[in-house]
Amino acid sequence: MRAPGPCAECGARDAARYRCPRCGTAYCSVPCCRTHRERCAPEPRQERQREAAGQSPLPDPAHGPWALEDILSEEDEQDRVPLQKLKLLGESEELRDLLLNPHLRQLLLTIDQAQDKSSLMRKFMQEPLFVEFADCCLSIVEPPEKENVLPE
Repeated sequence: MRAPGPCAECGARDAARYRCPRCGTAYCSVPCCRTHRERCAPEPRQERQREAAGQSPLPDPAHGPWALEDILSEEDEQDRVPLQKLKLLGESEELRDLLLNPHLRQLLLTIDQAQDKSSLMRKFMQEPLFVEFADCCLSIVEPPEKENVLPE
């Protein structure tokens, strides 16, 4: 995966992790996506390619919000967790027990409300409780493969 470049909207260095599905412009966050979306005009070449390939036109930003699929680039898509696996999180007793901890809930709220989520996540990964939460989530959506098991 290539390193992120500068955001075309706010200019933040090495922060543009997302690309506009219409024009390919790089941006770093939901606010920058919204700003870009207001001004975005797809390159005619890309629109013609989509039509030639039999694909439907992309949603018009003036007619409602984009879906998550419209915002994710192909690189981001490979990191996306399928909905059926996300539903497993809601069924986990172990995860439910962890979420009873008020300190963990406060950490999650802090991340949710933060502007710079990635640096805060790195900081919280030093917290044993948060690491336990992250490990629990990962073990549910990506169960470890059985090691040292002989095939039958």
